Amino acid sequence: MAFYEYRGMPARSKIINSTIGRRLRQARERAGLPQDCLGALAGLDARMSRHEGGAHGPPMKFAEALAKVLGVPVAFFYCNDDRLAEIILAYSAAPEAKRQTLLESARSLVV
Repeated sequence: MAFYEYRGMPARSKIINSTIGRRLRQARERAGLPQDCLGALAGLDARMSRHEGGAHGPPMKFAEALAKVLGVPVAFFYCNDDRLAEIILAYSAAPEAKRQTLLESARSLVV
């Protein structure tokens, strides 16, 4: 087994799946939904524990359906930086005028 593999899965895939699982759990708990109801609400026949545990990364259509039910942008699931994930949630919850202000503020910080 190569040094970057773990149980047949490349290390990068394992990290991405664990990030998605952590974000999925955060969003589900934020929405107040039990694990067994989320898949059904999203119209998906899946065991959420596999995705939250990082065993499987959801395909994009699956992630989009979950994001819609949970009221979060799909990008939130794939964000491995906790502060950036919070910014993504704040941005998505803000009205359009505030989004523009947030974008301009962020740009001014790096100039």
